Amino acid sequence: MGDVTSDNPPGAAGLAALRPLLPSPLAEVTDERFARRGLRLLLKRDDLIHPDLPGNKWRKLEPNLDAAAAAGRRTLLTFGGAYSNHLRATAAAGRLLGFATVGVVRGEELADRPLNPSLAQCAADGMELRFVDRGTYRRKAEPEVLARLVPEGAFVVPEGGSNAAAAQGCTALGRELHGVADVVGVACGTGGTLAGLAAGLAGGQRAVGFPVLKGGFLGPEVERLQREAFGGRRGDWQLDERFHFGGYAKSSAELEEFAEDFAGRHGVPVERVYVAKMLFGLTALAEEGAFTPGSTVAAVITGAP
Repeated sequence: MGDVTSDNPPGAAGLAALRPLLPSPLAEVTDERFARRGLRLLLKRDDLIHPDLPGNKWRKLEPNLDAAAAAGRRTLLTFGGAYSNHLRATAAAGRLLGFATVGVVRGEELADRPLNPSLAQCAADGMELRFVDRGTYRRKAEPEVLARLVPEGAFVVPEGGSNAAAAQGCTALGRELHGVADVVGVACGTGGTLAGLAAGLAGGQRAVGFPVLKGGFLGPEVERLQREAFGGRRGDWQLDERFHFGGYAKSSAELEEFAEDFAGRHGVPVERVYVAKMLFGLTALAEEGAFTPGSTVAAVITGAP
């Protein structure tokens, strides 16, 4: 493929044309599992930021899109699994702003199968899908592998959109919660949202991240992102690894029942891969007495079903 740079930055209308709803809404809900522990529960509705780029996807993509546009790049290349929210968001951004998009998808065997709804939406938004074997995908950060995958002049956005720019973009989420919450819970996939959220919180506030993947690798990754974005560890944050329910996109009858119940109680649709696990974890911590009575707990709703 030839050079995909241009003297004219894509998206002539600019990122402002997306009209994101910021700051995202904050709503208090009454939940007796928190109330009986003397806690208030707030929902930070990042899922309402933009219909095509909801939640942390907007916050992480926006600085990367801005950098690509400033450099005059016309093609974005990024990575994800078959059900990646990040791939869908990148494809939507490309459609809205005039970028070409390429998605490198984990799983060469998927190339000969019908596209699932997530990948079908990516394709409908104009994303070129490139399916690679899992071994190659694991080595995607190696220079020789990248050289084979990335068209000349393309702007590379990492898997999940998490890099130093994304972490810096997510500091706004923390700043929007100044003075309104003592503890903030967020689901974690690649760690960029937690890295920025914690850095943006004020003194006396803390963040709790709930990894949706098993493996215990995320702590060092969040620290790496904070070093690259801010020069070192920032903010008061911790991870609770207990609520991945078997790993990415895995669930259980218990989690499904919880998500249905939470949606029924509060009228908020609960996304299963990330949000349900975070809400389950926060509720479990509240019932364990992990939060000081009188505290306000904010749950970041990063996406919709």
